[in-house]
Amino acid sequence: GVDITRAGSGNPGASNVTRVLGWRKGVLVLVLDTAKGAIAAGAGLLIADRPASYSFGAAAILGHVLPVTRRFRGGKGVASGAGVMLVLHPLVSAILGVAWFLISRFSGKAAVASLIIVTVLPAGVALRGRPAWEVVATIAIGLLVMIRHVANLRRLWHRKELQMQRQQGRV
Repeated sequence: GVDITRAGSGNPGASNVTRVLGWRKGVLVLVLDTAKGAIAAGAGLLIADRPASYSFGAAAILGHVLPVTRRFRGGKGVASGAGVMLVLHPLVSAILGVAWFLISRFSGKAAVASLIIVTVLPAGVALRGRPAWEVVATIAIGLLVMIRHVANLRRLWHRKELQMQRQQGRV
């Protein structure tokens, strides 16, 4: 097998898995990471209320980004965050999910799509008339995702960011 943390960008997320192992395995990772966030947010809604759902979702994202079992070296929180938002803001998430796909497809860079989406997400939540605390919560989640993309931003700046498609001969 391939140690995904030693191949491609070294990130265990769906984009790197797609690049290194192909789209089928990348989609599997995307679905599982999204489910992680969705299950946590859904549990919060079932047990308590929207604030609890955000708290449970934030815990899932933090656990994904900073997993104890991997010495705090995890993913970037995009898919797990998408799962949280799918539960809490399905319409906004569906629209932004399509936008993410189109942006990543045409730019060839998942990081560009992810950074644009987390920047636009709070506006989408605000336009739906949600309370200010929810807008602030989506800003906080977006900031965490942006912080996890600092290396990508550097590579983008220097025009060295990896393309989304599978890299031949990398495995």
